[in-house]
Amino acid sequence: MKSLLKYAMIMENHKPYIAMLFVQFVYSGMALFSKAAIAKGMNPYVFVVYRQALATVALAPFAFFLESKQTSLSYNLLCKIFLVSLCGLTLSLNLYYVAINYTTATFAAATTNTIPVLTFIIAVCLRMESICIRQLTGIAKVLGSVISLSGALVFAFVKGQPIKFMNWYPATQKQTADSLIKSYSIGEWIKGSLIMLSANIAWSLWLVLQGRIVKQYPAKIRLTTLQCFFSCIQSTCWAIAVERNPSAWKLGWDVHLLSVAYCGVIVTGMTYWLQVWTIEKKGPVFTAIFNPLALVITVIFSAFLWKETLHWGSVGGVVLLVGGLYSVLWGKNREDGKRVTNEQNAGTNKEEIVLECITLH
Repeated sequence: MKSLLKYAMIMENHKPYIAMLFVQFVYSGMALFSKAAIAKGMNPYVFVVYRQALATVALAPFAFFLESKQTSLSYNLLCKIFLVSLCGLTLSLNLYYVAINYTTATFAAATTNTIPVLTFIIAVCLRMESICIRQLTGIAKVLGSVISLSGALVFAFVKGQPIKFMNWYPATQKQTADSLIKSYSIGEWIKGSLIMLSANIAWSLWLVLQGRIVKQYPAKIRLTTLQCFFSCIQSTCWAIAVERNPSAWKLGWDVHLLSVAYCGVIVTGMTYWLQVWTIEKKGPVFTAIFNPLALVITVIFSAFLWKETLHWGSVGGVVLLVGGLYSVLWGKNREDGKRVTNEQNAGTNKEEIVLECITLH
């Protein structure tokens, strides 16, 4: 009985770690399932429409029952949410699924780690974030940003020699593996890399703008549901304009339906709750630290499912990318810690002054 209680206590203390491990497995599955569906011929624009529709349906009951007492929306705020959805969700997701058609699931998972750095750069450009290059934390954030983006470029454009232990293809599978690797021309790979970078920039901009919207409308679940709904409408217009073939909209009981349901319900719904809960428990830096784990998981599964060969150039790019990410997170975490300490000290000094005034009176 004591050992059971001890085990329960250990599990309770490690819940945030378990939650983030699960989230990273889900995100790696998103890249793999998306790649599988689009490689099997599903139109990427139609994929986004169905994904956002299922996400809206999955989140709507929670938004209605859990946040039904929130204040009503003004027309001005509704327009802002519509534009933010267009800039972030619609543009980013459509570019992401187009890009993954020209690249690999591993590349998609790797470049996702540039989002915290890109978000930091955009926030600095919009004067929402400050940099002091005279301090170690400021230098860490600047160098980390440069190193992380350099790592993403190295991963995209520098291949090098293949890693020997990854070349485990049998003779019967060698032809299939070679055809899969050669299916991406240099032009297609560069095109996909640039589109993926654009998708990450759009998503980073959405994260920055999201902070301002949340301050005006703090009902997070209803806000997410509204954005998914608007994104579904916008993506539908986009898909209809691009894809005129009615057969492209058909869903059967295959990997297309499984991928759409997985990305729409599990990725958008379940991981949202887990990340919000973990941020409340451990803070945003804790959640960001686990991001590279999705890359490791994707690499392993891609090697077995897609027979992808890992190259030394890609490994070097990943090392730079992850190292730069942790440098930015370290600098940001130290600055936030100093800011909190200064605010607490200021509050303590203010209390002492008030108490002194009360004593004098």
